Amino acid sequence: MVKSVVKEFKLDSNNEFKFKMKDKSKRVKVTLELKSGLAEIFGMELIKNKKYEFIANVYFIIVYTWQGCTITFEFVATSNIMYFIKKNSLMSLYLNCHALEQMRETAKKDDTRGPITMIMESRDVGKSTLCTILLNYAVRIDRKAIFVDLDINQGHIAIPGTVGASLIERPYNVMEGFNQQNPLVFHFGDKNPEDNLALYVSLINTLQNNKKVKASGVVINTFGINNRIEENYKLLMYAGQIFEVDMILVTDQILYNKLVNDMPHFVKIVFLPQVGIKKRIHKLKIENQRLREQSIREYFYGSWTPLHPHSFEVKWDEVKLYKIEASNSSLMLSNRKDNLKLKAVTPGLNLLYHLLSVSFIDSPKDDVVQTNVAGFVCD
Repeated sequence: MVKSVVKEFKLDSNNEFKFKMKDKSKRVKVTLELKSGLAEIFGMELIKNKKYEFIANVYFIIVYTWQGCTITFEFVATSNIMYFIKKNSLMSLYLNCHALEQMRETAKKDDTRGPITMIMESRDVGKSTLCTILLNYAVRIDRKAIFVDLDINQGHIAIPGTVGASLIERPYNVMEGFNQQNPLVFHFGDKNPEDNLALYVSLINTLQNNKKVKASGVVINTFGINNRIEENYKLLMYAGQIFEVDMILVTDQILYNKLVNDMPHFVKIVFLPQVGIKKRIHKLKIENQRLREQSIREYFYGSWTPLHPHSFEVKWDEVKLYKIEASNSSLMLSNRKDNLKLKAVTPGLNLLYHLLSVSFIDSPKDDVVQTNVAGFVCD
């Protein structure tokens, strides 16, 4: 019989309790319960005496308390879990940047659009966590902000290799994330924007054209500037211009200094310390790869609610396969519609272990780039 360990922790005000797996190759279920006081996870309030189950993986899950609390933490004795309490949390800084609410109140009063906020980081650490915190705080005061995800490296709305947008109306579920109804998703098909710059720019424009911003505003997650720094930076600047951002939250000092010099004066640049843990580049790449694989697996098989994908054979002459190619990779020319073309793909072993998106279009003559995908299949 597998033995469980139950530990109780008392947290003082402005403290955090963090936990994750040490063994990156394993995923273990753990249980957390708030016994007294007030606490939250990524901005979502915990209910007292309710047991929350998690799959501990490569990234930290953080329990924060403003006033102090007592929690119990249960896990399998043989699991290799790292956990500790951190004092003097930075959460107050993240709450202060949620002075976005004043901008929302003004927008509602004047019947104008709400604040458009973009999160930037030179590496893939902490951006999505900060987005989750901001969106959760918005939902808790009855706001319905739009979440735009430009991070194709992870894909927080659908799967890695996609960009998308979703209206966030309900609080974050610590076990399954945000409840997203009918998200807008477009398939890019790679983890680096520069591998098909014209397509990525086109998808940015498509998302911008589809956004209907009300007083609650928009929170935009971006990709980390890991390589080709100048190209990535120009692309993020372009995205900020297209979305007409009002505020950029930056968790990197060097990037902050550069943005202060390059962005228009009416765009507010705010520096925030990193939400996540600083890691070496090679470790980040390994962990990001595992998270991508986990995200794809959960799309087909579910996370907590098991899904049972159906396998069936389809004749190649019953489907039409295409890939989107660009005739010019220059950022200046990438937003031209005639720069993108559909190229027929001949079925073969080259498609093995590839993800394909299913389109709603009826004919290749339709605009496939600006059409929301219906779903994904794995070959």
